[in-house]
Amino acid sequence: MNTTPLLEMKNLTKEFKVGGLLFGAKLRAVENANLLFEQEKSKIVTLAGESGSGKTTLGRIILGILKPTTGKVLYKGRDIYSLKRKEKKKFMKEVQPIFQNPFESFNFLRRIDNYLIDTALNFKIANNREEAIKIISEALNIVKLRFKEIKDKYVHEVSGGQAQRAAIARALITNPSLLIADEPVSMVDASLRMSILNIFLELKKKKMSILYITHDLATAYYISDEIAIMLRGNIVEYGRTREVLSNPLHPYTQMLIECIPKPDPKKRWVKKIKLSDLEVKEYGMLGCKFADRCPNSTTKCREKPPPEMDVKGRTIKCWLYE
Repeated sequence: MNTTPLLEMKNLTKEFKVGGLLFGAKLRAVENANLLFEQEKSKIVTLAGESGSGKTTLGRIILGILKPTTGKVLYKGRDIYSLKRKEKKKFMKEVQPIFQNPFESFNFLRRIDNYLIDTALNFKIANNREEAIKIISEALNIVKLRFKEIKDKYVHEVSGGQAQRAAIARALITNPSLLIADEPVSMVDASLRMSILNIFLELKKKKMSILYITHDLATAYYISDEIAIMLRGNIVEYGRTREVLSNPLHPYTQMLIECIPKPDPKKRWVKKIKLSDLEVKEYGMLGCKFADRCPNSTTKCREKPPPEMDVKGRTIKCWLYE
């Protein structure tokens, strides 16, 4: 058995400068975040939270798009930011992204089939165009598409559901070990949403792990094994999905559950959040980022950030459980 984790995030922090180069402040979009995926056990982990909580930033760090200010992302024991060119390409082959907007996943000036064929050829999955089409057809079949449905078509010539399924198929061409799926169903209708979620469940059975990033707790409840709740860059509660959502321990998680009292695809956070003065203040707080809104907060909560604590098999950042 290989005990080296497939992917390990260790104390990841990402700071951005806001408010100007000279007099701006530092905003921690991600702060001391930790997650782990084993090699021997496939699973779906949901990263959940309101818009602006740092979920997408964390996903981009894992993909190597953004470099963390501090901390490490280890893939099979290797820091992804110290990989050599050949190793980096192998990492990109084995860790594939699925983005929220399928129309941004493809170049509008290139046909979808050529885009997929180039993916197969560039990663040396196929030796020629004929082999590539065969492999692509198998990937499209997984997402319930046929090659002729996207052949010779540009992304604006297919539906949103077809475009997103084609984007998922593109990610599957390389047979990755890990998918980073950032809001993959938020722009498709309800029937296709369930279809795509079921595809993810089938992929897990084929030993593929998935980091599912969403603001929708209903879909998180449906597909994920574990869930990490993010608040202003912090993972404040992490554990088994059904346990966390059925009996939330962190006051912030409890507030989210009150907003969505039971799993219902029609009830989700749909409002895009623009950082208000209060929210900027929360990002910059020395203590718990939820202190000003928490009914249980004390002076200590405002002055000192809570450490990660093990509570009933979960990881919690809250002074209530000291």
